[in-house]
Amino acid sequence: MRNRLKVLRAERNWTQSRLAQELRVSRQTVNAIETGKYDPSLPLAFAIARVFGQPIETIFTDGSGE
Repeated sequence: MRNRLKVLRAERNWTQSRLAQELRVSRQTVNAIETGKYDPSLPLAFAIARVFGQPIETIFTDGSGE
């Protein structure tokens, strides 16, 4: 799964630690999601969407033929 998490985070000038704090997860979790090593759970994906005020599908895509 591909995502725009790093771009959205950069637009707010947030560190991975700051985003992790907002989401109540570890910085390592944020890093793993950004690098595609980990796909977030559905509740975490909803939390990410809420933090950025965007629908999940604008943040996460399946990466097939975008």
